[in-house]
Amino acid sequence: MSDYYEVLGLSRSATQDEIKKAYRKNALKYHPDRNPGDKQAEKSFKEISEAYEILSDEKKRQIYDQYGADALRGAGMGGPSDHAGFSSMEEALRTFMGAFGGGGQPGGGDSIFDSFFGFDPEGAEDEGRQGASKKMNLSISFEEAMKGVEKEAALNNYATCSKCDGSGAANSSSIKKCTRCRGSGQIHQSRGFFSMTSVCPQCYGKGKTVTDPCSDCHGDGRVKKKQHIKIKVPAGVDTGMRLRMSGYGDAGEGGGPNGDLYVFISVEPHSVFQREGDDISVELPLSFSEAALGCKKELPTPHGGSCRISIPEGTQSGKTLRVKGEGAPNVHGRSKGDMMVKVIVETPVSLSEKQKDLLRQFGELEKEQNSPRKRSFFDKLKVFFSN
Repeated sequence: MSDYYEVLGLSRSATQDEIKKAYRKNALKYHPDRNPGDKQAEKSFKEISEAYEILSDEKKRQIYDQYGADALRGAGMGGPSDHAGFSSMEEALRTFMGAFGGGGQPGGGDSIFDSFFGFDPEGAEDEGRQGASKKMNLSISFEEAMKGVEKEAALNNYATCSKCDGSGAANSSSIKKCTRCRGSGQIHQSRGFFSMTSVCPQCYGKGKTVTDPCSDCHGDGRVKKKQHIKIKVPAGVDTGMRLRMSGYGDAGEGGGPNGDLYVFISVEPHSVFQREGDDISVELPLSFSEAALGCKKELPTPHGGSCRISIPEGTQSGKTLRVKGEGAPNVHGRSKGDMMVKVIVETPVSLSEKQKDLLRQFGELEKEQNSPRKRSFFDKLKVFFSN
């Protein structure tokens, strides 16, 4: 399922006014009356209607932000959230009608789009379309993720043409009001009881035409341009996290805002440390004597420092010791996680005859209290076989 915010081209901090405006623009673009027979436009219309139905309701939006769309289904919120998307165009149109206060009156002079969107037929101009957002993958080392890093990248984006300043015309006198729609960008048609509108096929909704196109952009108002950027990756990022760089996507059309750049992070695995949330785990091999007698060890930390850890006498293999505040930094600026040190007691190998002899002597001196887990195990076996 698509992210509702991405469907409407919004950030998660969008206000209700921004949500309504985004739905308004997209609904006008994908409405079935404007795109007859276009199955993709119909699908998009259903998706944006579902997104608006959830995000325009503060209670549903709060549940969605915290738990996702599945939680809305589980909470029995009703409406489109009870299944994966609107199942019919009627549901999408109900959201459309409810969002903008009804519809055109039978036999009236105003079109459905006029009454819903406040369209002014006397030359209202297209607000301009937002440029396409881009995404890129960025791989960084474990150390870079712990400390934060600044990376350089090259993008090939559409940028506003500097020669015509985005107008697409060789000069201002080359920009004319569209003769077909008289500058409105809309063509009105009557269908039964309703007056419908569609995008003007001559100016493609811009309300103006260019008689002498710019020689650099050939009338598009944008040109492909290579751009070098710096990406500031904060300390504490992890694989799967996404950075949003506002305005680093394609330039908008007709004065519309630039799209955004989404940077998907991948952190290379480390040979020693393993990450679990903000905690870092590491295995510490110890000899039999070190674990039995206890010792102190100097360990490196994931952010480049070191710490001294005390191993208690009689530490068993598999025991995990916690070192507070020596884990990964929290990406949102909160306190660091902890470092979890798992002790692995290593059985000695390649023993000399003297070492073997000393171990045999030690074995002869061992008592039951020296191996409580071993004693407990065999006590349980005795009970089992005696029954």
